[in-house]
Amino acid sequence: MSSTVDGGAYLRIEDVVKDFGGGAVAVNHVSIDIQKGEIFALLGSSGCGKTTLLRMLAGFETPSSGRIVLNGQDLAGLPPYLRPINMMFQSYALFPHLTVWDNIAFGLKRDGCPKDEVAARVEAMLKLVQLGKFAKRKPHQLSGGQQQRVALARSLAKKPQLLLLDEPLGALDKKLREETQIELVNIIEDVGVTCVMVTHDQEEAMTMATRIAVMSEGRILQVGAPSDIYETPATRFVADFIGNVNMMEGTLAVDEPDHVVIDCPDCRHYVGHGITGSAGMAVSVALRPEKIRLTCDKPEGEFNQVLAKVRDLAYFGAYTIYHLLLPSGQVIKVSESNLERHRADPLTWDDPVWASWSPTSQVVLTQ
Repeated sequence: MSSTVDGGAYLRIEDVVKDFGGGAVAVNHVSIDIQKGEIFALLGSSGCGKTTLLRMLAGFETPSSGRIVLNGQDLAGLPPYLRPINMMFQSYALFPHLTVWDNIAFGLKRDGCPKDEVAARVEAMLKLVQLGKFAKRKPHQLSGGQQQRVALARSLAKKPQLLLLDEPLGALDKKLREETQIELVNIIEDVGVTCVMVTHDQEEAMTMATRIAVMSEGRILQVGAPSDIYETPATRFVADFIGNVNMMEGTLAVDEPDHVVIDCPDCRHYVGHGITGSAGMAVSVALRPEKIRLTCDKPEGEFNQVLAKVRDLAYFGAYTIYHLLLPSGQVIKVSESNLERHRADPLTWDDPVWASWSPTSQVVLTQ
């Protein structure tokens, strides 16, 4: 096996462009380094270019420019069937007339593997995905989650250097999707295969991926661990796309190395770190709903607080979502965990309430 790409990257996507002509640039100068054993998610809304990038990795599309290098091998000109890569499609693409056993064995048989090797590999895959007792069933006799595991077993049977997942859990209902996410990650990690997945589901990316690349209009806006993407978004788009966020527009009033003060229409933000900016510039303050505390009494101090009115609320069992109307007319969301069975000071529609937050809760965005 050839050595890994210099710099430690196992998969290197170098300045890749895909131009379909007529101004349709689906992938626009994308560069990513992916490490061996990572589960890497390409996350974005429909039409952002993530599936086109995945298809270029698989060999179904050819880059207009740039390079894709896997484990030291430039993939340029290699057809899909010669690439050490397997792709699992959203539809699973299982053969309906074949049993589970034969579906998993299909690729191995086509490659001319000896019978005993095929049998050993299929049995190992069935054990891995815990479907041994379903080996003789046809796909239509399985649940959606079981079909998904058969498709994964078939993708892993040939021991690919790279596994590509296209919306891997999109065909499952919400509850089964949540149950399957962890299961899928455990199987992939057990095998140790490097994985690139495409999804528009932020929860799926946050749950499954080691790192995430957020894409928009063919470009990568930010790459990082799920916690980095969520807690320190680099742009307004990323902050708004990942999870729920309250965005307050304001002006940088005080700019110090260890803190800044931002004046917004409804409140003054004291942020406990410096930013790259200058006094008077327009900025956005991103504040996650779960970072906000609600009290009936006014908090101490003058910063990071606002008197609001409960415009709406929704109880979800583990937490309650409040929609608060601010004096300016802006509405913000607050997510409050229901740690007790009953709130000591229950809030209802039109109640006045103080919303406050700590100096480390906000993210200041300049782009």
